[in-house]
This record gives sequence, structure tokens and C-alpha cells, in this order.
Amino acid sequence: MKPRVLVLHADGANRDHEAAQAFELAGATPEIVHLNQLRARKRRWAEYQLLAIPGGFSYADALGAGKLLALELHAYFADEVERFIDDGKPVIGICNGFQALVKAGLLPFTPHASRRMPAATLTFNKQGRFECRWVTLRPQSQTCVWTCGLDDLITCPIAHGEGNFQTNHQSLITNLTANDQIALTYTHPDGSPANGEYPANPNGSLLDIAGICNPAGNVLGLMPHPENHIHPWQHPRHARGESGGSGLALFENGVKYAARL
Repeated sequence: MKPRVLVLHADGANRDHEAAQAFELAGATPEIVHLNQLRARKRRWAEYQLLAIPGGFSYADALGAGKLLALELHAYFADEVERFIDDGKPVIGICNGFQALVKAGLLPFTPHASRRMPAATLTFNKQGRFECRWVTLRPQSQTCVWTCGLDDLITCPIAHGEGNFQTNHQSLITNLTANDQIALTYTHPDGSPANGEYPANPNGSLLDIAGICNPAGNVLGLMPHPENHIHPWQHPRHARGESGGSGLALFENGVKYAARL
């Protein structure tokens, strides 16, 4: 049977259909489920083998990007989410979903270790404005089930005002590197390191970080939108005969891993 994907929907989220289509193309069966359906027990976490928290502006980013969604996850679904992660099921948070995972304490560490005091944040872009542009990503982590084995660069758009990954803890940077938790980095189009240079690094993120995973590798958070480049005709220069850099491989990796559980 195809793995079932819980595509979590909160008020203000607007990238859920794109995420669902990416998982469908990758060989899974996605279902867009509103938080209220889970709270009312009309849907149950245990029914699904993957979790996707898509992008958008959950609750209009009223208290900061992803903050209210993070509070919802912590207040109503802490046990379910922890069990989902501890069971090794793949989880992906994209853009606003990444922000929610970080602010819920689910990244960069496990919830048990980091809920009381998240060690990192996604803060305002260094340029001080909303950035909407195409970027190039290099998959790095072999620990992360979503990026393991991927060699090709990924080309996809970003669209955020708060995607600047930062921390005041030097030990966290050491751990992220040592534990192979830096899943994706921004690069120049030719694949050379961005080295913090704008616009290759569109937000000023530390170490050009575009995405990180938890130590176990099953939870991935990333700011760019690979779900918006899953068809050849979505390439920004498709009309000029250029192709490549699809983000679909990320979703295929997650689905294949879930199918083996």
C-alpha cells in the first residue's frame, strides 16, 4: 500500500495543495487535514506514515512566523507529534512549517531535549524585506532520510520574510556539523558555496543553512519550496530550453523511507 501523508492545514496556510501534489507524484497518498479535524478526533495521527507541515502564513503570523502554529502543536498534540517522530516516521516542514517546527522545539533537537529553550530561531531576513526569488540548494546530509543519496543541485523558489537561521549557541553549530544535521545549503547557481553572499544566500542564514534535520534524520525543516518545482515546465527558464534541479527527489526519498517502515 502507498504510504499515507498527513498534510497539516492551519488557517492561513496556502501551500498545502502543492505539497499534496508533490507527495502524490512521489508515490504516496496525501490527505489535507485541518487541525480542527485532529482535535475533534475525526482524523488520527496513527493513520498516517508521513507528516507534512506546508508553507503559508499560519494564523497570519500574528505573533511571529509560525509561533501560533507551534503553540497549537505543543498545546494539543505534543504526545502525538512526539510519538510520530519517535516512531521514525518522516516529517517535513516547509517555510512556515519549518518556522513552526523550530519554535515548537522539534528542531534542531528532539522535543525532549529542546522544548524548554529552543537553541535556534528563524529571524528577519538580513536584507530587511520579504524575499521572493529562485535559489539553488545543495543536499548535504546523509543522515537525513529526505536528502540521503541526493547529489544533484535543487532549484526552487523561496518566499519569506523570516528565514534567517541563527543561534547564539556555538555548541549548536558544532553539534549540527558533527551530527550531519545540516541537510541543505544555499549555493550559487554553479554549485559553489554561497559564503553568505546575497542573493545566493537570500536571508543571511548562518553557514548558508537552508534546511536542517533532527539527530535521527527523519525530521526535515527547510525554508525554500521544493514543492513548487516538481514538473519540468515549472523551471524558471523552461521556455528557453533549460531544465533540471527538480525538488521531487526530496519527496521521493521521504516516501520510499516511509514505505520501508
